[in-house]
Amino acid sequence: MRQFNYQPKGVCSMQIRFMLDEDDVVHNVEFIGGCPGNTVGIATLAEGQNAQQLIAKLKGIDCRGRGTSCPDQLAKALTQALASK
Repeated sequence: MRQFNYQPKGVCSMQIRFMLDEDDVVHNVEFIGGCPGNTVGIATLAEGQNAQQLIAKLKGIDCRGRGTSCPDQLAKALTQALASK
């Protein structure tokens, strides 16, 4: 498994950590900072999911007109991780 750390932009979370296995399945998502109810919920739902499918579901979700959100930032982090293979 490969571990990734991502510095989100435009959201309350300061860092997103996660792992991808050899089949691009997401594991151990952790948001540092942000709203615990939301970030723990996102992390729990992401566990065991295919990265590409998560990107398709989460990309573009907006939080209060910011143009991004913690789910959108996770999609960006996953996109970057897949591109670095």
